[in-house]
Amino acid sequence: MDGGRVDGGRIARDAVAQSPITPRIPPMMVPAPPFRRVEILGFPDAQLLDVAGPTQVFATANDLAVAAGAPPPYGLAVVAAVPPVWTTAGLSLSAEPLPPPDQPLDTLILSGGTGVRRACADAALVAWVVARAGAARRVASVCSGAFLLAQAGLLDGRRAVTHWQRCAEFAARFPKVRLDPDPIFIRDGAVWTSAGITAGIDLALALVEEDLGRKTALAVARQLVVFLKRPGGQAQFSATLSLQEGAAPEDGARFDRLHAWIAENLRGDLSLPALAEQAAMSARSFSRHYRQATGRTPARAVEQIRVEAARRMLEQGASVAQTAARCGFGAEDTMRRSFLRQIGASPQGYRERF
Repeated sequence: MDGGRVDGGRIARDAVAQSPITPRIPPMMVPAPPFRRVEILGFPDAQLLDVAGPTQVFATANDLAVAAGAPPPYGLAVVAAVPPVWTTAGLSLSAEPLPPPDQPLDTLILSGGTGVRRACADAALVAWVVARAGAARRVASVCSGAFLLAQAGLLDGRRAVTHWQRCAEFAARFPKVRLDPDPIFIRDGAVWTSAGITAGIDLALALVEEDLGRKTALAVARQLVVFLKRPGGQAQFSATLSLQEGAAPEDGARFDRLHAWIAENLRGDLSLPALAEQAAMSARSFSRHYRQATGRTPARAVEQIRVEAARRMLEQGASVAQTAARCGFGAEDTMRRSFLRQIGASPQGYRERF
């Protein structure tokens, strides 16, 4: 780095980023074929972590391979229409010019950031994305990079996710895309999309797992000190946070306390009258105000909070029967129906995956 500038071109040529693993790949050495070329598209006002996070995941996979005496599996390149790329963090990334669209490519990743709106309006860049995606084995986006994928028509008819804060805008602009605002990342065929910012690391780990196996992906996660390698089905954010989104300040404070009380009393009476009493409102008024504030009925909100608590228990190794009892579902079949409704997976299936 020189004067606040990250040498993305060198990252591209070396196929590595700085880390404590040795031995290193000698400077200016490109991995010997066959390797998987990965291009990460940047543009003015790209989000720094959208570029750096996935790059470091692939670079660490290279480091671990070299340390084990194997050739690095990835050749990395940050590419841009007009290098260098100034990110929203104020750091400049050197980058390679956009390669010919028909040049062989394994993976194309589109970053996000506040500059994605201008990128979507750049007809030449969108045309390059369309053509480049045609040459790639798979295509992915990080955070709001999904807007650029959708602008290129690559998400039409597919399931996709983007940053939770921009889901409403995305759904309005791209009605042909089957937007799912909840998951960390989604794979639909050869097209992958991920949620906000750090979810790009989760997506990149999933790509490494697909290429090199679970053992290598977990080794990369450990090296990066990622607390938990999260598969795509996990939620972007907590149930209570999503319930508070859009609430008026006075309702937000009131229902925030209510949600904390619900989480502490999952095995208790969480009927509409009990919730209304806790909120110091009549049942009719509570039901109306709650739905206006959260967009959900009280019953659905209780179910969502119970499912989130059950997820945590299952991830920590609790049995399905224990979880159903402690989270107030009463019966395993009741919890199973709630899981299928909320996340599209059974409790047992979720426990086995996570």
